Amino acid sequence: MALVRPKKHLGQHFLKDDSICKKIALLYSENNDSNILLEIGPGMGALTKHLIKPGEIELFCIEYDIESVNFLNENINLNKDHIIHGDFLKFDLDKLFTHKDFSVIGNFPYNISSQILFKCLDYKGQINQVIGMFQKEVAERICANPGSKTYGILSVLMQAYYDVEYCFTINENAFAPPPKVKSAVIKCIRNKEKELPCDEREFKLIVKTAFNQRRKTLKNALKSIYNKPEKEFPFQQKRAEQLSVDDFVSLCLFISKNK
Repeated sequence: MALVRPKKHLGQHFLKDDSICKKIALLYSENNDSNILLEIGPGMGALTKHLIKPGEIELFCIEYDIESVNFLNENINLNKDHIIHGDFLKFDLDKLFTHKDFSVIGNFPYNISSQILFKCLDYKGQINQVIGMFQKEVAERICANPGSKTYGILSVLMQAYYDVEYCFTINENAFAPPPKVKSAVIKCIRNKEKELPCDEREFKLIVKTAFNQRRKTLKNALKSIYNKPEKEFPFQQKRAEQLSVDDFVSLCLFISKNK
């Protein structure tokens, strides 16, 4: 059985520790609100084989690397039409999961892991949970609390719609080839907020604008969105990292009303 050559330009670090694969698969089974599961970047199927449960889980895999796709087709007991050769960031998920809820799991390529989450947020109405392997620094950022230096755009946007949990840290030697950084697994479970009580596009714009100038107070950082010096707005003397999700919602409601 010829193994797949890890490709540096794809950020491939294949998970080889079977005990960790089992732990990740168990995280999914603990909160399985949907029996449809999409694995992103299965590589050689180390995690995939623990997710295959005919009759319980309808598993799909999407893999960018054709060499990995061929390996999976030859070695993993999964219907070939469930192993998709494609780019997750460009793939039309509506064609695969029309009006269906599903979950997302994977050892995400670190060079696009944040983009993967931004795309998951576009499908937040359907994605019940996301379980992913990230660079430890990114995982900490997603789970960060207000007031932390690592608290940022991804923290606020993910925590607005998901209950996030930092599950465990993984050492470099669990991968082939070993990355230069530690990794971590996080679990994101969809919360009860099906939609925010404010304009969600404006909410996203305010969060991004505020953090793009995170050293400035909100009064200065948000001038391009709200510039009425005669009327103060909530939290205007604070910086973005000091605001909770609820604070950003309140700010968005005020700006929408007083523009």
